[in-house]
Amino acid sequence: MIDPTLLAFYLLAAGAMILSPGPDTIYVLTRSFGEGSGVGLASAAGISAGVVLHTLGAVVGLAALFRASSTAFLAVTYLGAAYLVYLGVRTIRDDGLAVGSADRADTEATATASRSSHPFTEAVTVNVLNPQVALFFLAFLPQFVGGRWIELQLSILGGLYAALTMLYLGSVALVAGRLRRLLVSRPNVAGGIRWVSGLVLIALGLRLFLF
Repeated sequence: MIDPTLLAFYLLAAGAMILSPGPDTIYVLTRSFGEGSGVGLASAAGISAGVVLHTLGAVVGLAALFRASSTAFLAVTYLGAAYLVYLGVRTIRDDGLAVGSADRADTEATATASRSSHPFTEAVTVNVLNPQVALFFLAFLPQFVGGRWIELQLSILGGLYAALTMLYLGSVALVAGRLRRLLVSRPNVAGGIRWVSGLVLIALGLRLFLF
């Protein structure tokens, strides 16, 4: 169905795009470093689910709406930016990481996440509310399909992109979570991690507002 040569080029291009540092990597790194590898893995899964939704959007033409309507594009962009700023402020205000041991930090951070946040849902929301991602898939995926069953080919390519995204971002989450365990046993360091994580999320939101 999909030409093997085109598929090989697609996997190389997709791998290069995924490995390039970008907002998704920064987001998962921030959540993992600030709240642990469990939250990071859930965030990585949410980003990957968002990729699937954007693929479906490209298939049914939703991304074309954003390209045609600047008002719709700006509205969704600003909504996503505001959501990132909200997550950043909430991270800074949460004192669940300022504890005296790595084990206690992991326990309290997990409890805090279960009470007040849903990292998978939040990551899906952050990804879906970025119309630039929708436009990317609308422009990127059609280059690697041809012949019949175009919709099915696009869906398969989007699924592969989501799987590669999960593999990469999951690795980022695990590494960042382990680094966090090494540093968070010191209360001052834990507080600094919380502030840096929150400020990075706020910066990502402001980046969408300004650019």
